[in-house]
Amino acid sequence: MENNSEHKPDFLFEKINYKILLIGVAVIMLGFILMSGGGSDNPNVWSDAIFSFRRIRLAPTVVLIGFGITIYSIFKNPTKK
Repeated sequence: MENNSEHKPDFLFEKINYKILLIGVAVIMLGFILMSGGGSDNPNVWSDAIFSFRRIRLAPTVVLIGFGITIYSIFKNPTKK
């Protein structure tokens, strides 16, 4: 009969995978923070701030980079040398 206290649980990812995953999630959150704002408090006043470079180009690029980092963390094989 096998002793269960000696059996070490096998995790799907290693510690480095989780670190890279958290970095990717943080980059995605940063992209959404960059996208926020630009609205007007008065609905009768139009604001061109929503069409700024930060909201149209930079923020979506940062989000896509974050998704790329997250996908890399999933596919990274830490046991391969």
